[in-house]
Amino acid sequence: MAPSTALTAPRRPFGVVLTAMVTPMTPDGAIDLEAAASLARHLVDEGNDGLVLNGTTGEAPTTHAQEKADLIAAVVEAVGDRAHVVAGAGSNDTDHAVRMAEQAAAAGATGLLVVTPYYSRPTQEGLYQHMVAVADATDLPVMVYDIPGRAGLRIAPSTYERLAEHESFVASKDATGDVGSALKLIAATGWAWYSGDDGLLLPFLSVGAGGIVGVSTHVVAREYADAVRAFDAGDHAAALAIARRVAPVVEALNGAGAQAVMAKAAVEALGLHSNRHLRLPNVQATDAEAAAVRAAIEQAGVFDRTAQSAARPQNTAQPEPAPEVAR
Repeated sequence: MAPSTALTAPRRPFGVVLTAMVTPMTPDGAIDLEAAASLARHLVDEGNDGLVLNGTTGEAPTTHAQEKADLIAAVVEAVGDRAHVVAGAGSNDTDHAVRMAEQAAAAGATGLLVVTPYYSRPTQEGLYQHMVAVADATDLPVMVYDIPGRAGLRIAPSTYERLAEHESFVASKDATGDVGSALKLIAATGWAWYSGDDGLLLPFLSVGAGGIVGVSTHVVAREYADAVRAFDAGDHAAALAIARRVAPVVEALNGAGAQAVMAKAAVEALGLHSNRHLRLPNVQATDAEAAAVRAAIEQAGVFDRTAQSAARPQNTAQPEPAPEVAR
């Protein structure tokens, strides 16, 4: 595929700001669907126009098929047309990933997130066939997830170009940290590009990415949305000022590499769930870790903003549906 040289606006088939959402649980380890629906509504109210369910931050390795489907259905019902609901269909067992995709579609998901097969480290041909098998299982648009730090495997440029010939693949969640490679791949594929590293949103926007799939967006989605709007308007100084303001939250939720753990501590700190329970092998944040997360949220001014929002009269009108997006 020949690279495109035309300068175009970034593609955003799944919106601009998406959160890789935690999966709330009860103290005994059951999935709390009511809390998940409430959290999803809050995240959309705060500026997320997409939610990613059943990813690593959502503890997908420890939740089971029916639980995943029930979670998708509950969130779809909660947010309606206000946000895209992208479901993880990631496994190093291709047949399992295909079933996950089918179940996600049946539960109402509007897109799929398909990660590179982890641990097995297949060849690029095996990776390609895996991705295509999952994409062919449904009619849903697909975002591939390139995260070599967790999967032990990176998608080669030639594989990206082969995948781009398949109409279902429309986007990448790029957690490689390689902004220079993204510059070339966006042009080569014509896909939408999403930063998979919270702290690298602005560098990725500078090479043509359209948004973020984040973890700190549990807390600062509104700020990220403002940063993207400022960047789009050419006000890069304003976008940078916002990035600096949210940096403590980014570090607190991502710095130790325990995103699910710290994101649940943040959700608890914001009063959005009553506990921070996780399933093993993850364990909940210690009181000291939770205090550090709370301090970062306070430093970013989010508690003050949340209090002001709660004091305003609630709008009970039906929200406008999310705009249709081209695939």
